[in-house]
Amino acid sequence: MTEVLEPGILKGVASTTVNKLLKAGFTTVKAIAVTPAREIADVAGMGSDTALKVCRLARMHVDPGFIPALEVLEMRKSMLKCTTSSSELDRIFGGGVETGSITELIGEFGSGKTQICFTLSVNAQLSKEEGGLGGNVCAIDTEGTFMPERVMQIAQEKGLDAEKILEGILVARAYNSEHQAILISSLPELVERSNIKLVIVDSMIGHFRGEYIGRANLSMRQQKLASCLSHLLRVAEAFNVAIVLTNQVLATPDTMYGDPNKPTGGHVMAHACTHRVFLRKGKQNTRLARVIDSPSLPEERIRFAITGAGIVDAEE
Repeated sequence: MTEVLEPGILKGVASTTVNKLLKAGFTTVKAIAVTPAREIADVAGMGSDTALKVCRLARMHVDPGFIPALEVLEMRKSMLKCTTSSSELDRIFGGGVETGSITELIGEFGSGKTQICFTLSVNAQLSKEEGGLGGNVCAIDTEGTFMPERVMQIAQEKGLDAEKILEGILVARAYNSEHQAILISSLPELVERSNIKLVIVDSMIGHFRGEYIGRANLSMRQQKLASCLSHLLRVAEAFNVAIVLTNQVLATPDTMYGDPNKPTGGHVMAHACTHRVFLRKGKQNTRLARVIDSPSLPEERIRFAITGAGIVDAEE
């Protein structure tokens, strides 16, 4: 159970400091513990020494230090899995899209990334017994691709109350990379207040590619991208929510063998995401999904289809 931040819970921290933290969106002790002191000082408007003290106390409060791996295994049992509605896709995901981590969907246009996100935004609101996460969904739309009509169609095909499903999805349109970063930084408060269990960013890299052009701006772009990804991972771990990002591909014409399309974002994106899945178009309105990087999932390729009901298993 996540411990709520309130005056007196961190010994030696004044109530005025606690109020600053609450106003800045740090509603739980763990949210403070996983956030760098410099970021807390900037966001909450307090001195660096005070921020360091608050961080140290919060970490002492929630961090048990070194623990046996068996206890880590028990902690991981609290993670939930959200079904994609495709048994094959669920299988290569290890049972579904998991909470506490970042899942990256990579592919060119039309490969099914957004359709998976639409299906997950419906399924996440189902009960845990039905393969959902039992909570609401937050979607950050950077490309103007969120279509409520499509979400309604998927919900109706599944026999669900479409209006209720739409009420459970909070959507924000990010118009540039700075706006996207602001929306991501506001997630801790939103997740806590609105019972968010799934966060979708579609797509993660689009604005950064369009605004930071050329090698001269590459370093700045990667730094800002890394900051956003780090914040998302902290949200996933602190609040046990699932984070799903979509990523574009970059064509490399000089590739002699294999797929010339490579994920954008470089090593920053690769290191930040827990599970990476590459999608591409298949035959007869199907799509191919392949796990290309994961600490726990084998590299495997499967086929799925997109229908009116969202993602389903492809017919043999």
